[in-house]
Amino acid sequence: MIAEVLFQKSISFKKIKYLEFLKIKNQMYITPINTDLLLEEAETENLYLKLIEQINKDFNLANEGIDFPMSISPEELKIQLHEKIYRLIQYKFAEYLNLLYIIDVSEEQIKKLDGSDLVVLAQDVAFLVLKREWQKVWFRNKY
Repeated sequence: MIAEVLFQKSISFKKIKYLEFLKIKNQMYITPINTDLLLEEAETENLYLKLIEQINKDFNLANEGIDFPMSISPEELKIQLHEKIYRLIQYKFAEYLNLLYIIDVSEEQIKKLDGSDLVVLAQDVAFLVLKREWQKVWFRNKY
């Protein structure tokens, strides 16, 4: 009988702790680990359109005209952003650096990337750009 009561209290305690964790998690910024998860989270939190607006705004601030339509799919956004970053690295390196500065992508994270394959580098940088833009949108929404 005592063991059963203690077991029930233990389960209740675990439920309470889990619910507290969920409440905290919803208020904490957790960095997505890849582009697909980031875009999925943006859609889940109904912030995908805000993310597109932020990307358009920062690219235009960096004088790199880009105008992703609000109807763009996450997959198409990922592809077009990758292509834009690739072209900037390949043909307009100074503008690329300016863009990273405007968006405020971590220099430390950029330095950690392997630059031996330009296609992979552009893909990794596109993820860092998306990650930083998502962070801005998420924090603006939460606070």
